[in-house]
Amino acid sequence: MTFQYLALAILTVTTAAAQVAPLPESGFTPIFDGKTLANWDCDPDFWRIENGAIVGETKADHQPKQNIFCIYKAGKTGDFELRLQYKLTGAQTGNTGIQYRSVELPDVAQWVLKGYQFDIDAAQKYSGQLYEERGRGFLALRGQIVNIPDGQKTGSIGTVGDSAELKNLIKLDDWNDVIIIARGNTLIHMINGRVMCVIVDDDKANRKMEGLLGIQLHKTPGPMKMETRNIRIKNF
Repeated sequence: MTFQYLALAILTVTTAAAQVAPLPESGFTPIFDGKTLANWDCDPDFWRIENGAIVGETKADHQPKQNIFCIYKAGKTGDFELRLQYKLTGAQTGNTGIQYRSVELPDVAQWVLKGYQFDIDAAQKYSGQLYEERGRGFLALRGQIVNIPDGQKTGSIGTVGDSAELKNLIKLDDWNDVIIIARGNTLIHMINGRVMCVIVDDDKANRKMEGLLGIQLHKTPGPMKMETRNIRIKNF
């Protein structure tokens, strides 16, 4: 199944203009009720519910001591498809992401996660790529198909599109549709109907096959507001 998903990802972007048409949803479970933070754990000094969304917000003079997360505590992510919408507003220094298959680091601080991240930033330099928070760092840049052999780190082995072209599909100060697919050691990131990157993680010592889900609030020089809504998941 791993390489079937990889083949599907490549097939959907064989032309520069190709976008995946929305498919009827079945088997998805909402994990945010749109009204409360039930089953989510986060610092109330930075997180709240507003207009049906989970909102994390910083100000220039009100920043967390390190990157923190609003963590989903009602189950772990293993093999799954996650769908949600996000809107990032604020300074061009804004940086956030969707964390999955992650572990908490209580020895560092409360609400800190380590693991795979669907990266998002206001400057759109990183949005859509796969970054490993407090781990191996940049694993797949936007537009790349990457394979990581066991015990190594390697670059791109293919492409799902030009990074600049993919960047133009991402909206600032507006809602974006995200899909994250994790099946075995294959991870796929999509924004607004296009595959942004694919990774096949064969690094058995460092990869994670399950873990926690979270929304990042990044420590930045300026203000930032991250809104996340319509969060639903289908476990395989």
